[in-house]
Amino acid sequence: MPSVSSYFIKKGINVGAKKLNLEEKDINESRKIIDTFARKFSKLPKNSNVDPIKINGIYAEWISNNQTKEGKVILYLHGGGYSYCSADTHRSLAARIMIEAGVKVLLPEYRLAPEHPFPAAIEDTITIYRWLLNQGYSSSNIIFAGDSAGGGLTVAATLVLRDQYEPLPAALVCLSPWVDLTSSGDSYRKNSEKDPYLRCDLVQKTAQLYAADESLDNCFISPIFADLCGCPPMFIQAGSIEILLSDAQLLADKARQAGVDVHFKVWDGMWHVWQISNRLPEAKKATREIGQFIRKIFKVN
Repeated sequence: MPSVSSYFIKKGINVGAKKLNLEEKDINESRKIIDTFARKFSKLPKNSNVDPIKINGIYAEWISNNQTKEGKVILYLHGGGYSYCSADTHRSLAARIMIEAGVKVLLPEYRLAPEHPFPAAIEDTITIYRWLLNQGYSSSNIIFAGDSAGGGLTVAATLVLRDQYEPLPAALVCLSPWVDLTSSGDSYRKNSEKDPYLRCDLVQKTAQLYAADESLDNCFISPIFADLCGCPPMFIQAGSIEILLSDAQLLADKARQAGVDVHFKVWDGMWHVWQISNRLPEAKKATREIGQFIRKIFKVN
């Protein structure tokens, strides 16, 4: 059963999302509002270190503390519909995952649509990954993680690497992944009035901004249409009331059919990327489970 806190936090999110009304605003204005809000209200856990870095022109941040193990890294890809969000919006979540996993996180700001549509985000992800390999990190010591569009990006970038016969990351962590930009799943309709964050019209609009002239069912845009054979283990979390629930379910089903080791859990009463709400008991439990999975993959005590 969802916590009492979740009831009040969900109501607050609902009011805030309606007031923000992203689809009616200029995209640059919306980005500014979202980032400003995040800087004001997203608190970094104590003793977390943030070290900015430029990697082939891409801004990124190393997030660590004095207990993170050396030689292992989570490459975290933020969500935001491929059009919104930044390190500011996801630094706190990435830091909490870092603490639970015991390894440092690299959080890049990949290029955003509509200025940089598909495949810009994939290209930047692969650029960062190859840079990590060149820095001496083994592919077995790198995990891709991300939420929403970032969750879809973890899968899409892995598919490109697989098709180019490059070494793959050790695992994929997908939080409320956006992997079906055609919006074909039944949760888009069933949960349209329940999810406090996402609305179908905004999701469809941002899908088109990202895809531009490409078809939405392109398997590198919507990975549920891909052959997932050969992918590394997947850890997937989704909320029972989010409109992207079907995306997560379809991804888990297709991955299992392809012989991929899948760890999938639906959280009762949770909405899209609830893990980002640091005051929510379910967010703390979810990040703890993410950390446990990563520790198991990396064999970190």
